[in-house]
Amino acid sequence: MSVFYKTTLGGRDLIIETGRFAGQADGAITVTCGGTVVLVTVCISEETREGIDFFPLTVDFEERLYAAGKIPGGFIRREGRPTQEATLAGRLTDRAIRPLFPKGIKNEVQVIMTVLSHDQENDPDVLGLTGASAALMISRIPFEGPIAAVRIGHIGGELVINPTYAQLRESRMDLVVASTKKAVVMIEAGALEVTEEEVLKAVKFAHEVNQSLIDLQGKMRSDLGKPKISVPVSAANVEMEKDFSALLGEKLKEALNIQDKSKRDATFAELKKEVMSNLAKKYPREELTPLFELRLKEALREYILRKGERPGGRKLDEIRPITCEVGILPRTHGSGLFTRGQTQVLTLATLGSLSMKQKLDSLSPEESKRFMHHYNFPPYSTGEVKRVGTTGRREIGHGALVERALLPFIPSEADFPYAIRLVSEVLSSNGSTSQASICASTLSLLDAGVPITEPVAGVAIGLLSGQDNNYVILTDIEGIEDFYGDMDFKIAGTKNGISAIQMDTKLKGLSFDVIESAISKAKTARLSILEKIRQTISQARSELSPFAPRMYKITIDPEKIGALIGPGGKNIRSIIETTKTSIDVENDGSVVVGATNEESAQKAIKMIEGLTKDLEPGEIYTGKVTRILNFGALVEVLPGKEGLVHISELADYRVGKVEDEVKVGDEVTVKVLDVDRMGKISLSRKAVFETAPRAPASRFEDRGPRPERDHRGPPPFRPRDRR
Repeated sequence: MSVFYKTTLGGRDLIIETGRFAGQADGAITVTCGGTVVLVTVCISEETREGIDFFPLTVDFEERLYAAGKIPGGFIRREGRPTQEATLAGRLTDRAIRPLFPKGIKNEVQVIMTVLSHDQENDPDVLGLTGASAALMISRIPFEGPIAAVRIGHIGGELVINPTYAQLRESRMDLVVASTKKAVVMIEAGALEVTEEEVLKAVKFAHEVNQSLIDLQGKMRSDLGKPKISVPVSAANVEMEKDFSALLGEKLKEALNIQDKSKRDATFAELKKEVMSNLAKKYPREELTPLFELRLKEALREYILRKGERPGGRKLDEIRPITCEVGILPRTHGSGLFTRGQTQVLTLATLGSLSMKQKLDSLSPEESKRFMHHYNFPPYSTGEVKRVGTTGRREIGHGALVERALLPFIPSEADFPYAIRLVSEVLSSNGSTSQASICASTLSLLDAGVPITEPVAGVAIGLLSGQDNNYVILTDIEGIEDFYGDMDFKIAGTKNGISAIQMDTKLKGLSFDVIESAISKAKTARLSILEKIRQTISQARSELSPFAPRMYKITIDPEKIGALIGPGGKNIRSIIETTKTSIDVENDGSVVVGATNEESAQKAIKMIEGLTKDLEPGEIYTGKVTRILNFGALVEVLPGKEGLVHISELADYRVGKVEDEVKVGDEVTVKVLDVDRMGKISLSRKAVFETAPRAPASRFEDRGPRPERDHRGPPPFRPRDRR
């Protein structure tokens, strides 16, 4: 039997229904807001996965284009691999719910969110996140929820709950907050230089809004919840822990003093090898490995909390040494190398014509984008040997975060008519590579001559918590602090404010005191990093790379677009092939011509004008003679447009034969006399002479030999001269 639960958010009803779909799933609900409907199902395997030291959770976000009345592109006309938007929506839910599963659960859990209907107004990602929590709450799967998520916009000075796509275009902030009854578990945001105070206010507001959704799920659990599966708690092996401590002693803490990551990791590997070789005969390996990781985590926490210093002796708010370089490679359009400690990222910029925009085949109303950032994390960046395969969720997520941080400062298409692609290659990784990619991308854009409105930098803030609510905030976390720490709070922006946030935690949530402290420390660090960037390159280069295309924008009558395109694209293809240029045409008549040299661009522009420009009487053109007739010459004044210069209009004196005055291939300057209803063009060379009269003595100097004349009187009468 179908059961409905309803609440109101931002003046719109949000309805959760269960009992209607997917009856064999452990939990299944639909979340409806407006015309957007998301089906969320959760299932758990009966068997546990032995020999693993992680929780096997899978979260999938399935976009179905039928939801928006669309048919997929491509040859097979069906959905393929997830779009970037679907991948990011899946990660959004994964990051929020993962910390709330009990430790020790080794059963595979799968959450699938399927968009059944999409009204092009209400984003399904936050609906899916809340729906995942609701489905888990009524299922038998152990889950320490509920949580809820809401999107907050900032429009006209007011905070708006779950803004529509149209409202987000006018918003200074796109903030998603997931929280429990007491704390915040996940933050994701893009913004247009909002202040730290505005962000904190919006996070608190979102947390308050989430409470109605959390209460609703509590009621669902009370009404419909199934008994939860018990999670086995492994008893501590006291003897194994005693032998472990006797073998290692203080060696883990001593290894934390090693500053170089590679040497420190090698020391940890040797210590782990020593444990295995000495204790593996007595205890199972699958128990020794997690114990080693636990002891290393405890050693790191004690080291930092007790000493107030970090591995290698760095202070809690100290940023690793930074170097910035630009113009690294000779043939790329722009390049920037950013090094922070042992994290190093090289970002390359490529400029292209607007036809190189990325076409989007997704549920989003957006059909294309001209600014793209891609992030690559090769195995050599951590000194490992791994398979190099397709782009993973992590790469997509980090790439999108960098793109979001930079997008508000990319010049408009009108001011800079280029498609822009950035690729960040992580050359060395020791934490915070996504934020290093933001800094390297800023360097690369400036080196490429892209006039971004403000440089952007990013930094990751960490957290280590102890007993009795004791904790420390770490600025610019490195790999070991991220892996064994409790928080990864990435904040990017300019000197004026924040442009992107991504916060994850391994705890059950964060207090507002921690969030406020992290945001404050991130600002101090960001301003310091921006100064390093400014010292390297303070503004965009005035000239583009000689290997980058040049864009020339002209405007034609929109009614002439068909004439430019031609039947089946014949005309525009011909121009592109002839001139080796790119041509992008917009519906408003804007035409952007891309070329690597001025000559090719002007040739293409002239051909475009020839197909689209109307000749007006009185205009003067320089064209080529294409044919000679008995009564005049045909002159191509624009590509594809010829006019007749009658013999009487060839010169400001009497011409006996057309061939005496011009020949095929000559360039002549003519004036348009008339364009009749049939499109026939009458031209005059004589009218040009009359406009700018010349001395008679020089009349023939630039025209070559002329037939001899009898200067004693008029030439003899010939019948053919009579008109």
